[in-house]
Amino acid sequence: MDTAKVIKELRESVKMNRKEFSDHTGIPVRTLEDWEAGRRTPPEYIPRLIAYQLKYEELVGDEDGKE
Repeated sequence: MDTAKVIKELRESVKMNRKEFSDHTGIPVRTLEDWEAGRRTPPEYIPRLIAYQLKYEELVGDEDGKE
């Protein structure tokens, strides 16, 4: 599995730029940039946690009003 591609696809699936996604997930922008560019690799559970968070928010509704 290409982690860089998965993280980028997750971010794009919610139509957020890196800054918005950073604010939403609490992951620093620079870390997201490095992960998406393949310069760094997150622990294997990170993409699953992000996907879980996004799916949960989709099911229960986004409390930030960004839905």
